[in-house]
Amino acid sequence: MSKLKLFIYFIFILSVSGIHSQENPSLYAVAVKYTPVLNTPDFEDVFGGAERDKVKLDEQGLIREMEFIAFPNTVFEITERIPKEGYSIYKIITSDYPYESSPLYIDSRFVEVRSDRPDERNKVMPERNDIIENILSLEGRNYMWGGNYGDGVEELLNYYRPASEIDVKEKTNWILKGVDCSGLIYQATGGATPRNTSSLIKYGEGLIIEGKSLQEISEMLKPLDLIVWSGHVIVTLDKNTVIESSPEDGVHRSDLIERLNEVMTERSAVNDWASTTGKRFVIRRWIE
Repeated sequence: MSKLKLFIYFIFILSVSGIHSQENPSLYAVAVKYTPVLNTPDFEDVFGGAERDKVKLDEQGLIREMEFIAFPNTVFEITERIPKEGYSIYKIITSDYPYESSPLYIDSRFVEVRSDRPDERNKVMPERNDIIENILSLEGRNYMWGGNYGDGVEELLNYYRPASEIDVKEKTNWILKGVDCSGLIYQATGGATPRNTSSLIKYGEGLIIEGKSLQEISEMLKPLDLIVWSGHVIVTLDKNTVIESSPEDGVHRSDLIERLNEVMTERSAVNDWASTTGKRFVIRRWIE
């Protein structure tokens, strides 16, 4: 390696290895493909482990290290670089996931590094009918914790290659194929809606439902209204049908009255999430 290349490499290491300063300016990255964002830097432990044969699952069969999948053109600020053999893990922050949770990490092979801050990803809300069509195209997909790209990320099989042949179920987990409840609407809108239910509970306009009967609430609903609480969201499709993604059934439709009755049996209808505590739900209208 020439002295010039060594110097450039040294400068790059300094620029992403710690806290930024005037002498050590911020670096940014732009997603060039669908980019898994984890809450751990140990991607190899999640995708394969020591034996390179299984995805790391919790007792409920979920990949809890998953936060979300960033869409192409998502902008990240790099706050730390963890060197690996032939690639790096970046600790990042991004406005596309503004949640005060665990630290966030991405694999450098999914992004391009920039010295100047790029423009944020352009978020254009699709038309109502297009959103509904997008949602229906995901019907039958499995539930994936942190998933918001139903086709999954095939590159994970190349970057974290299994030691031997894996079955279909293991591959589904390995490539993060499927969507969770809020990931369903996030994918359907091209990432124009908030990613998590903690934001969806106050997204758009709240319907006045407190004290109303099951029939009264059902008659108020319009396509794409969200029946939501912190932890789950159900999407209205029409006057008779809702759709959601759950760990038990994946993305599936059900009868609106029956599903709303189940919700109201367990939870209280409130107009504003912040107005009270306990087991409750709100309905948010966010598109006309």
